[in-house]
Amino acid sequence: MAYRSIWSDFVQTAVRAGTNALGRTLRRSSGPTPSTKVTRRPRGHSPYPGDFSGKVSPAYAPNLDSVPDPGEVVWTWVPFEEDFERGKDRPVLLIGRDEPWLLGLMLTSKDHHRDAAVEARWGRRWMDVGSGAWDPEGRPSEIRLDRVLRIDPSKVRREGAVLDRNLFNQVAASL
Repeated sequence: MAYRSIWSDFVQTAVRAGTNALGRTLRRSSGPTPSTKVTRRPRGHSPYPGDFSGKVSPAYAPNLDSVPDPGEVVWTWVPFEEDFERGKDRPVLLIGRDEPWLLGLMLTSKDHHRDAAVEARWGRRWMDVGSGAWDPEGRPSEIRLDRVLRIDPSKVRREGAVLDRNLFNQVAASL
């Protein structure tokens, strides 16, 4: 027991000093970024009505004002498929409307080519869209083509970027 106590004290002291048990400096994190933090449905958000399942009529109509429009990449809270009460803040490409909702496709910086067989088995389809102003770290992104989200326009928290028209047309053709 004395051994565990001494080891435990050593580890706690090392962590407080910013090193691990081997004396190597620990990397400090500023905490989870909004896009990685899993949360419950934010207050003020009405219950999610479910993903859109009809025919999408993509429309490219970005307008650099405070109103989110198709063709823009915006940030908003996106519910998980398996539990609409939980989700993540993430970038979404707006592709059209289903009044009163905007329709969007979520983006991710995760590379799904490595697990393409698993993704295909679940019916998920991804397309590379490169990097853009929606990601402050400039990482390449992929867009999910098989899940069309309904987005409440009043709950979009910030505009991220306007997607290039040619790239938007490629995404629309891939739906």
